[in-house]
Amino acid sequence: MKSHNIILIIFIAVFGTACDKVKTSTSNGPVTISVDSEDPLPSWNDGATKSAIVDYIKLVTTDGIDSFIPIEDRIATFDNDGNLWAEQPAYFQLFFALDQIKAQADDHPEWQEQEPFKSVLNDDMDGVMKSGMHGLMEIIMNSHAGTTSQEYRSAVSQWLSTAKHPRFGVGYNELIYQPMLELLDFLRANQFKVFIVSGGGIDFMRVWATEAYGIPSDQIIGSSIKAEFSYSDEKAEIIKIPELNFIDDKEGKPVGIYQHIGKIPVFASGNSDGDLQMLQYCDSNSYPSFQLYLQHTDAEREWAYDRDSHIGKLDKGLDEARAKGWTVIDMKNDWKTIFPFQLEQ
Repeated sequence: MKSHNIILIIFIAVFGTACDKVKTSTSNGPVTISVDSEDPLPSWNDGATKSAIVDYIKLVTTDGIDSFIPIEDRIATFDNDGNLWAEQPAYFQLFFALDQIKAQADDHPEWQEQEPFKSVLNDDMDGVMKSGMHGLMEIIMNSHAGTTSQEYRSAVSQWLSTAKHPRFGVGYNELIYQPMLELLDFLRANQFKVFIVSGGGIDFMRVWATEAYGIPSDQIIGSSIKAEFSYSDEKAEIIKIPELNFIDDKEGKPVGIYQHIGKIPVFASGNSDGDLQMLQYCDSNSYPSFQLYLQHTDAEREWAYDRDSHIGKLDKGLDEARAKGWTVIDMKNDWKTIFPFQLEQ
C-alpha cells in the first residue's frame, strides 16, 4: 500500500466522525473521501479517477495532519501536448512550422531538393515523418531562425488567429481539454503553483498558453533553440539561431524542473512515455505525491492511441502506472466532455 494511502486511512480515523461533510467508503477498492461541496470538476464523470484527485487534494491541504503539504511546496507540473491540448494528427507546433517553411521557401531555393524541406514543400507528410526526430527538429528550428523574439511571437499569434484544425475546423488553441482546465483551477484554488513542463517549444507555448490556461509565462518550461543578444541604434533584441539549446523531454523534464523550479513536484500529469521521468521524479518526493496519466481511449470524440502510436506513445509509462498504482484517466469513461467549444453545443 502506498504511504499516502496509509496517511489517508489515519486521516479518516481521526477526522471522519468529526466532520459531517466528509464521507468514507472502503468497498471494492481503496479508501476514498467524498466532500459534500460544489463539484470542482463538473466535466469529469463520478468514479475512481475523479475521487482519487479530490481525495488527494483534500489529504494534502488539511492542516494539522501528517500528510499536510506547506503551500510553498505545492508544486504541480503538467505536460502540454496530448495532456492539456490535443496532439493529433501531428503536434500543433509542427503544423505551424510547416506553414512557416512554406512561407520562407522563396528565400531558400535549396530546399526544393533538400530533405526534409522538400517533403514539406510537396505536402508529403509521410516523407516529413520519415525524416525522424532529426528532420522534425530541422523543420522547427529553421521555421523561426533569424527572427527576433517579437517577430516570432507575432508570427505565432497570426497563425493561431487563422489556422484551422483539419478535423474539427476550429483554431488549434480551441482544442484544449475542458476537464484539465477545471483541474488546473481546482489545484490553484487549493494554493498549488502550476507549471507547464513540455517537450514543445517554450517560445511557441508562451505566446498563447497564459491566456488558454491561466499559467504565467515564467511558469512554462519547454524545449528551446539558442538565441543571442543584439544591440544596435539603442534597440535591444533577442535573435533566434538554428541550434538546439535544450530538449525538455524524457530525462530532460526532471532536469528542466530542477533548473527552473528548484523543487520536486508533488503532482505531475502527462500522457506519454516522454513524461515518465517527470512522474518518476514526482514519485520520489518525500511528501505524499500524485502521478496522473491521461490515456486517449475515445476514438469518437477525440482519438484512441497509446502503445503503438508514433505521437504520444504510452507504453512503458502505462505499465509503470499500473504497477505503482498511479492514477490513469480513461478519456472515454472519465470525461463528460472534451473541448470547451463543445459545452456550447
